[in-house]
Amino acid sequence: MRLSIWPSAAQPYADMLEVARHAAGTGWDGVWVADHFMPNLPAGVRPDTPVLEAGSLVAALGAAVPRVRVGTLVYGNTYRHPAVVANMAATVDHITGGRFVLGVGAGWQVNEHEQYGIELPPVKQLLDRFVEALQVLHGLLRTPATTFHGDYYQLTDAVCEPKPVQDPLPIMIGAKGEKRMLRVVAEYADQWNTWGLPELITHKSRVLDEHCATVGRDPKAIARTAQALVVVDGPVPGDLTAPVYGGTLAKVAQTVEAYRELGLDELIIPDGLLGTGPARLRALDTILKITKNI
Repeated sequence: MRLSIWPSAAQPYADMLEVARHAAGTGWDGVWVADHFMPNLPAGVRPDTPVLEAGSLVAALGAAVPRVRVGTLVYGNTYRHPAVVANMAATVDHITGGRFVLGVGAGWQVNEHEQYGIELPPVKQLLDRFVEALQVLHGLLRTPATTFHGDYYQLTDAVCEPKPVQDPLPIMIGAKGEKRMLRVVAEYADQWNTWGLPELITHKSRVLDEHCATVGRDPKAIARTAQALVVVDGPVPGDLTAPVYGGTLAKVAQTVEAYRELGLDELIIPDGLLGTGPARLRALDTILKITKNI
């Protein structure tokens, strides 16, 4: 099971770079960056908290940090035309020498769309548009030229050159909806990602397997990735909306082992509850040691 760090983009770039370089230098496998422009306004978070932009970050981190894979977790489809995303992805793959993972999702955060005047359509339209975007991405990144006439995107003999270093560049889809989104994962993804503790990931992974059987896809062809907040040593907050585990080293180890046993390919660690500065780096070392010793 690979182990990757997800440094929050709501911190100075120098701090993100410190975390990413430390992870790369100590044996972690990847660095992920979320695609948002502002906080989602949970309790206690200022609405004007600075947030760095994901496309610029993965290019910068990919150039500055060696060895580890770098990916988006995940690009929101409503923010950028998929042809633009394809060219961005191919460029970052060249910058990293073939270490980029293109993570994409349908888009969801309401306040970003409201403030910037970006349309956030009803769910069916949102997902229909996302499926078309995936077809565009597959065409541009994996074929010489793409002609596509959809309801939302139209391309005529469109090219994306240079092609990525990787053939194919892996496409990861962030998805939790069992009825349709996991079906989309079965049809189009090389990797799948969602939030959840081991029990939930086990359940949704089985649903994904069922969709793979329906569409005639080998479920082993889709890597499974997941994340939850981690408390290495201390009280676990009880007012979080995101899943969280840990509190003691034993509980961290127990949960990491459960992820491994369910067959998870990559465990992603958000840095939101790991502290700052030297304390955060010590927490990274502790998590890495626990994972390697299991």
